Amino acid sequence: MAMRTRIIAAIAAVAGWAGLALQLVLIVRGLGLGPGLWRFFGYFTILTNVGAAAVAATTAIRGVGGLRAARVRLMAATSIIMVGIVYLVALRATWNPTGAQKVADIALHDATPLLWLALWLAGRTLRLGWRDIGWALVPPAAYLFYALARGAVDGWYAYWFLDPARQNAGELLTTVVIMLIGFAVLAGMLVAVDRWRARRSPCAQDRSDSAMVDEAGRESFPASDPPSWTLGPGA
Repeated sequence: MAMRTRIIAAIAAVAGWAGLALQLVLIVRGLGLGPGLWRFFGYFTILTNVGAAAVAATTAIRGVGGLRAARVRLMAATSIIMVGIVYLVALRATWNPTGAQKVADIALHDATPLLWLALWLAGRTLRLGWRDIGWALVPPAAYLFYALARGAVDGWYAYWFLDPARQNAGELLTTVVIMLIGFAVLAGMLVAVDRWRARRSPCAQDRSDSAMVDEAGRESFPASDPPSWTLGPGA
């Protein structure tokens, strides 16, 4: 399983970095270097793919450090899979990219989310707890603040559902709440998968068997110390 995980992680990293590089070239070609970079880093898709590609690359090469932490992998998986879901539900129908833009679009919105889903399902158990779901809300919460702050400066919003000009305050708040709930539900599903695998893993079974033996031992009498009533009168 470890080799399979590393192979999927390597493919996810290559797909992510390739898609990011192509998308950057296309944006800079159209807007120029400065404005292109500013626009490039305004998308949740881009920022999420950067993080997911970095985590996948670290997983593939068995690197050490914070990017391999269970919570970091949960954050990356939740965010990148949600990118694919939101794009499919709310954004795909809003435009029809062609040529190189279509390739970048598929890499960043389809390939990397699917590869990360496969990576999560095939990966090693991370021993996550239900409290870790909160960590998966950090990236979207941070991006919401970042996106609204950027938009307040230059009037450009990456996504129509975060544009105050298209939604009143109540609608915007509803959108934010629904998004965070969606992230929490998805993270909960990923944690549930991880906990299910942990219960089925050989190590977990070994620990369960050991616990049963220990419990049986505690409930039995040691052979060297039988109960007093077996020693007869006057013992």
